[in-house]
Order: sequence, then C-alpha cells, then structure tokens
Amino acid sequence: MSEPLILPTITCPADLKKLPIDQLPQLAAEIRQAICDQVSKTGGHLAPNLGVVELTIALHYVFDIGPRMGTSAGGTSRGGTSGGDRLLFDVGHQCYPHKLLTGRYPKLNRLRQRDGMAGFPEPSESAYDLFSVGHAGTGVSTAVGMARGDQINGEPHRRTVALVGDSSIVNGLSLEGLNNAGTLKRQFLVILNDNGMSIGKPQGALSQYFDRVRVSTTFKDIKQRAHEVIKRLPGSEMIENAYHRIGEMGKAALSHEHMFERFGLLCIGPIDGHDIPTLIEMLNEVKDIDHPVLLHVKTVKGKGFTFTEGDATTFHSPKPFKVTGCRVEVQSGGRSFTSAFADAMTSLMTDDSKITCVTAGMPDGTGVNKLIPAFPDRAFDVGIAESHAMDMMAGMAKTGLKPFAVIYSTFTQRAFDQLFQEVSLQGLPVRVCMDRAGLVGGDGAVHHGFLDVAFMRSLPGMTLMAVYDEPTLKAALRFMADYQAGPSAVRYPRDSVPTPPYIDKAEPFQLGKAVKLADGNDVAILAYGFPVNASLKAREILADLPSGGINAAVYDARFAKPVDIELLRSLIESNTPIITVEDHATIGGFGTCVLEACNEAGLPTHRIKRLGLPDRFIMQDGRGNQLKEAGIDPDSIARSTRQLLEKIAAPSRA
Repeated sequence: MSEPLILPTITCPADLKKLPIDQLPQLAAEIRQAICDQVSKTGGHLAPNLGVVELTIALHYVFDIGPRMGTSAGGTSRGGTSGGDRLLFDVGHQCYPHKLLTGRYPKLNRLRQRDGMAGFPEPSESAYDLFSVGHAGTGVSTAVGMARGDQINGEPHRRTVALVGDSSIVNGLSLEGLNNAGTLKRQFLVILNDNGMSIGKPQGALSQYFDRVRVSTTFKDIKQRAHEVIKRLPGSEMIENAYHRIGEMGKAALSHEHMFERFGLLCIGPIDGHDIPTLIEMLNEVKDIDHPVLLHVKTVKGKGFTFTEGDATTFHSPKPFKVTGCRVEVQSGGRSFTSAFADAMTSLMTDDSKITCVTAGMPDGTGVNKLIPAFPDRAFDVGIAESHAMDMMAGMAKTGLKPFAVIYSTFTQRAFDQLFQEVSLQGLPVRVCMDRAGLVGGDGAVHHGFLDVAFMRSLPGMTLMAVYDEPTLKAALRFMADYQAGPSAVRYPRDSVPTPPYIDKAEPFQLGKAVKLADGNDVAILAYGFPVNASLKAREILADLPSGGINAAVYDARFAKPVDIELLRSLIESNTPIITVEDHATIGGFGTCVLEACNEAGLPTHRIKRLGLPDRFIMQDGRGNQLKEAGIDPDSIARSTRQLLEKIAAPSRA
C-alpha cells in the first residue's frame, strides 16, 4: 500500500514546518511530479522549477516567510507590508514550488490560466508574493530596498532573502544591487542558485568563473582561510559551528576567494542545492548573521527527470508534451514567427556578410540559436544583458556593419536608454527585431509586449514597422537590411505564422506606405501587424451581416512611424470612416500615431476609432481569450466597426 501524499496537506509553510526532515525528500518528489504532470498538459516553466524544489523547501522550513500569525494569506494588497520574513525572487519563473508550499496547490490544475495559478509571482494572488516578477536582475535591488525600509520602519527582525538564478546574476542591475547590498549593516541573504544555465547556455566571463568555482572540489588551506573569514564577522560562533558540523562540503564552502566578497558580502559555497539536511543546516546558521551574506548553491536545472536534465533548454518553458516510455513528444503549434525569422535571417546573412545579430540570453526564444552555429563570427548571445546588447550593436553600426538586435518586445524596454543615447542620438542604423510583441498568453502581464511603439516612436529618426505573416516578415527584414537612414524596428507576435489566404508573396516595404489587402467603400480598417489577420476575418463577418452587409476595406498599415499620411488624407477627404487596430496599448500606439499625423496635417479625426489594448494589465490566459478581452478578435472588431458606423449615421437620421 502506497504512502499517503504529503503535498495536498500543505496549505501554508506552517504545515511544512511540522514535518520531520526525513519526510521532506518525499515531499520534494511529489512537488516535482505535480509540476511535471501539470506542465505536460498546459505548458509552462518546467526545468527551472524542478531545479529549485529542495532549495525552496529548505527556505520555507528555516525562515518565517509570509504573513504574520493571524493575517490572511489570500492577499489582495500589492504593497507586501503584512508579511514576516521577506523572500524576493529574481527569476520569477522559478516560483512554482514556492506557490505549492504557500497554499496554491488547488490552483495548479489551472496553471497560467485565468483564475488559476500564475506562472510568475503575483501579489494579487497571494500575500506570499511581494512583486510581480518577470524581468531578471531586479531581485537584489528590491530586496535591498525592503531591507532598508524595514530598518527605517523599526522592524529589523524581518529577515530578507533574495533568490537569484538562471544566470541573471550577470545582469547589470544585479551587480548594481550587490554593490549596494554590501553596505547594509543588518541581516541580508542572497541565494545564488547556480545551475550552470541561463535560459540556454550561459554566456560571458562571469559564467566561466562560476564554472571554475563549481568544479573545484577542494580548496588549499581551507581551514585557515575559513577561520580568517569567520574572524571578520559578527555571529562568527554560528559559522564556526557550521564549519565543524556540516562536513567536507561545508568546509569547502567557507572559502573566502569568492569574487562577490569584493562587494562586501560574506560568500559561502558552493553547496549542494539538492541536499535538504545540508541546506537546512546551513540556512539555520546564516539566517541571523548581522551582515550581508551570499550563499552559493549548486543545483541541476531540470532535476528529477531524465528528459529534463538531459535537455534543460528545450524543457525550460515547453508547450504541452506527452511522455511515452523513453520518448517525450512536445506538442507542435505550427510554424512560429520565431522559426520564420530564423530562416529569413539565415538567407539575409548568407547573402550579406555585413549583417550581424545579437540576442540577450534568449537564443532559442528568438531563433538566434540557428544563426550562431551557422555564423559564429557574426551571431552572438551576450546573456541577460539587453543594455549591453544594444550598445554592442551601436558599436558595430559605427564600424559600417548592419547589426540586428533580436530581443523580446518586453525586454527591449530594458535597453531604452541605450536606444536613446547610443543609437538614436548618433543616428545609427541599428535594427531591432521584437519577438513576443503584443499579448503572450500564459506568461501574462509580466511578459506582454505592449509598449514598444509608445516608447520607441519618441526617438528622433526611428522607423517602426509591424508584420502579420511570413511573407511580410521577410519583406520587412529585407527593407531593414537595406535601410541606412537611421534606426528601425519590427514587431511580431508569439504565435504561428498564418497560411496566407490572400497573398503568397508580400509587396516590398516602402517607407511610410501601407498596402491595401481588400477593397471596400463603407469603412476602412487600418491594421498594424498581426491584427491584420483578425481584421480580414472581421471583414467577412461584416459582409455577411443578416441586416445588410458592410463593405470594409482592409489595409496592412506596416508603418507606425512614419504613418501613411497620403492614405489617411484620401480616406478622410472621401468621408470614409476609419478603424485602427493594433495589439499594443492604445495610449501612444499606432492609433495615436494616426491621430497625431492627421492633426498635424489639418485633417479631421472625429470619424476615426482606435482599437487596441486597454489601459490596464491583462492577466495570464490563452492568447485567444486575451485578444477577446482586449476587443481585437474578429467578432469584436466587427462589432466596433458597426458601432462606429451607427454613431456616424445617428446625426443624419436625426
């Protein structure tokens, strides 16, 4: 008879603390199985979470993380002021075990769906989550802020822990945070979860340093150096005891040669991140040291399953999959824009030796993983360092090359200052390719790419484009490769490329010119990027209305900067109502560009209606549901078009 499951009985960390340590490995195995079973059905971040199970259990076992006794853990406040000890995630996609230990096991069966368990920390979901975290590098700095805030508020007893992983420690903001953390005069713990991986293979000299530390099993004169470290610190008796009791790995952990000691932190490690007793022992010894500490923990990304340990990159955030014996089949969603981009860039780079490209820690997610082996001297992954990537491309442009920075839309925000100072201000032809533009589905608000037009259109000399299928993507990249007048950018979604029902080859891009895809004289739908597809379907709905068909023209707008002012002039002068559609915020987006261009040209705008993302965050769900919520699915576009025409017709009837 099998033993009863432990995981369903854990409703909060207090339940975890009641378990004897020898039962914790069973709990770890149950957490792994539950996560793997659910991700196989819905997709999600698998390998990163499997690697931190024991570490997360140990953290909750030792620290008093979360709301104080007598306060609610349901959590509707986003302030995070009602908790005990602080746990801040740097890489939010490592939070599943944390969520399962803090009362959210019942939500797991709706992972990444509306009203289910979000795939990232989410304060509106639980008071155990302090920040919505989707961009790496932020954890140490926000933790320093909370540590200082608790000190000022007279609550220095509240311990602070920042969990950093997946090579996000190389991000510039992480290093800025560590630099300031070293000046704290209170408890502060940074857990460096070193799994030897980023999203894919880690990049740069710092990752090579960790490789050297990780493979070193002994240190010369360990005991002497350990004592030298210990003597410098308050709480030395506790560390001294740890040295004597934890064993050889604990002894090796107390080397003072770790690079982050230069930041003023006591550095301990690496220790085994899957050895629960050792983790608990070490965390108990360091938790009350009145000095900033960095604990270097070695883990295995994808720990627990052969297929995830053997291919942690593929199973970082897989689509639904099926395990059949020794085979693992990942669900195919059709040809993606990412794959189409990789093939188009391969062709361009083969034809033009001046073209280079870079990504920032996302080679698989952007398609650059196909380019690096084919063009090792011209294709680069610089790790989680978008700001550096953009400046590196600026340097390449200055030498006469044709650089492409290939970054998710949401991560491009992290390089805005570099786009301003080193690209736009210099007038350099750096090309920005933004994958995951618009709504991204299960990753939710932390990853939606809905601001790129708004912040990039303000940069002088910037040219902004969007595409809706593979032929237009190819045509846009070709235009960008030849365009030398200044910086340019193109956006495309996290979706499959549609099979073109209307064209099989796109017209070449011409600066600031839209393309008509379907005729109509009742209304004109100007769609920017992927919503072209929904607009064409909306046209069919409008044409088949039982109350009398509406004949809508549909245009592929192509450019948000500059917009096609001649097209707008001709439509407005012919009294044609206009609907703009975009999978971007309406504030500062393509529709705003249209209104401003008309205003500057002295054209009336009262017959123009904008459709796009509302002025609020859209939470995790399927992309189809999110598009419907935003009002940019075919039915919603058709309904908004009818409403505009009815509004225009109402004064005439009166």
